[in-house]
Amino acid sequence: MNNIKNIGIGLLIMVGLSISSCSKDFLDEEQNSQYSTDYFETSEGLQALTVSLYGNIRWHFGFEWSYANTLYGTDEFTNANDLTNEMWNTYDNRFGPIGATASTGAANGNATNPAALWDEMYYGIASCNTIIANAEKIDDIAIRNRCLAHAYFLRGYNYYRLTAQYGGVVLQTVPATGVVRNFTRSTEEQCWEQVISDLRNSYNLFAGEVFTYGKGITWTKATAAHFLAKALLFRASERNDKWNSAYKAKDLDEAIQACSYAISARGPLTNNYSDLYANWTGIDCPNEQLSEILMAAGHNGDAATVGRFGNRTYSYFAPQFSSFSGGWVKRGVWIGSMDFQRCRPTEYAYAVYDHVNDARMWKTFRTVYGANTVVTANAGVKIGDPGIVMILNTKDDNTYNGAKFGASVQAPTWTDANGRLPEWTTGKRQTATAGTLAAIKGQYVPNSSVLYQNGTYVAPTFKNQPICNFFAGINKTEDGSRTAERGDAHRDVIMARLAETYLVRAECYARLQQYGNAMQDINVIRARAQWKSGENRSYYNDGSQAFKANALNTGTAATNFAASNLDMNTYYLSNPTIAVTTAASDLRLTSFPANLPAEDEAIIAKVGAASDYERALNFILNEYTRELLGEWQRWETLSRTGMLIKRAKAFNAEAAPNITANKHELRPIPQSFIDGLLNDDGSNLSDAQKKEWQNPGY
Repeated sequence: MNNIKNIGIGLLIMVGLSISSCSKDFLDEEQNSQYSTDYFETSEGLQALTVSLYGNIRWHFGFEWSYANTLYGTDEFTNANDLTNEMWNTYDNRFGPIGATASTGAANGNATNPAALWDEMYYGIASCNTIIANAEKIDDIAIRNRCLAHAYFLRGYNYYRLTAQYGGVVLQTVPATGVVRNFTRSTEEQCWEQVISDLRNSYNLFAGEVFTYGKGITWTKATAAHFLAKALLFRASERNDKWNSAYKAKDLDEAIQACSYAISARGPLTNNYSDLYANWTGIDCPNEQLSEILMAAGHNGDAATVGRFGNRTYSYFAPQFSSFSGGWVKRGVWIGSMDFQRCRPTEYAYAVYDHVNDARMWKTFRTVYGANTVVTANAGVKIGDPGIVMILNTKDDNTYNGAKFGASVQAPTWTDANGRLPEWTTGKRQTATAGTLAAIKGQYVPNSSVLYQNGTYVAPTFKNQPICNFFAGINKTEDGSRTAERGDAHRDVIMARLAETYLVRAECYARLQQYGNAMQDINVIRARAQWKSGENRSYYNDGSQAFKANALNTGTAATNFAASNLDMNTYYLSNPTIAVTTAASDLRLTSFPANLPAEDEAIIAKVGAASDYERALNFILNEYTRELLGEWQRWETLSRTGMLIKRAKAFNAEAAPNITANKHELRPIPQSFIDGLLNDDGSNLSDAQKKEWQNPGY
């Protein structure tokens, strides 16, 4: 939808899917010939169009925009040496309404245009408008309500995304006919009222937790409740303080009620954090059906249903392991990610965790890659030895002050306080109960890094490119089911889950100064995050394991899989004073917002939070990171809470010089849209009129 004339027109089929029945999971449907628009004024056609709405959310994960407008330019992630979407992180002069191309300074032709989200959200809204306008043509009341619930939900969700990113937008709520080139921009207040109205309607129309369209990807009453709560919280948040005073108390109360429904309907949380992401074993595996998952973009292995957008998220979080490893770790389908090094964690993203007691850190960051090829025959490295080892130590750790890290170094020869040698090993694989591994003193390790030496954050200095490309990435998108190195991933992408619902409710309680209730919800999250009795803290796995069932898992590829994925992390190397243990840990707060954990106090001090509310809010923002790191929403969360500028300046060295208050809390309205507008008399907009359409500063 790259032309103004398409806004509001009832676009026919989402992502190329034409569905003839609602009786099966839409991902399993065969593609049929397309229909005329008259088909979508029949009961059968409206049901088919309702099923196809699920395709619209796939767009979010089909290309570089997945991280550009959600993760870049925040406290959590910065760019590595790949500069495809650098301007979204640095907020430099290439970031503006027209977008950046190779001819205007972008690194390549894949840079995300600010119009991308705008266009695709209206594409989905048009289909929703068609369903809502024609729903009375569905005679069966239960089916009619189901279709309406879905249409109101996606329209509310899409307007949520538009308003969160751009502020006030065009509210098109009825099907348009013909070419429309004259619109009114609604205020942000009007837009949030529309979002909340749509999500309330959806919540009221859904028949509880009734799964109608498929496994794991189905929207239900709890899904609508979750996003209704988020929309109410957004309206009550700092970005809207100029006009939201009359809404705050009622919105927060309603948001708490909506969260409480979702929590009671879909709880409890999944017991093991790894089951959400790391323990993904293949297409449509049971972990994609966990009750904690409220919304996901569904994918599978059927090429006929891929549509316009496949899942490309596996490309964006891994370091450039095949480059800086000197060839010891070659990439391929046997490793669940591509090493495109788009999203490099900031110092904050590592420091926000309790490195000893928070299991989420070690179940999320990949710190060891095995050597799957021999580059130098006499180097003392064998297939299956650690080829890359990344130590995630803390600022106060002095163990590695005199050590040499980087490429082609020997393993350190020291022992730690417990008399242990570093725990990388020769060719030995862990199991979930194996405990820590011994090491060979002085063993050659092709590549290694550390976060801190002499109290200084040295992680960015490890690189073989101008900007750091050697870092510990996160594993939430790893997919060993791919059948081509650069092919689509086949796993679902989680878009909402119950742990976030708890944190949304905790934030609402904190805003109402009900800190005891907030702490209770926070502790539910932190209790799941702590180590359980019997867990092996140095065990690691991720979605690469899906390669075990991949038809390509034979011969050399099978050897590469076993050699690359060593099922181990650097927990004990990173915490060298900790004795080997399988004891449970305890992360639960005993007071809030006073006397917070040391890692939180350090962050709170850096952003200058002083009052009880400021401390509570910043702690909750930290907990959002620990629980939801990389889950496609950080920019909107920080913009909503008025913390984007402060936190980006404090924790993102690349964003800090250019990010500007009263400008970068909103995205630029696409210039292609503004240029296509006409006045009532058919004349073009004047420059002054165009400026009125644009957000401040652009």
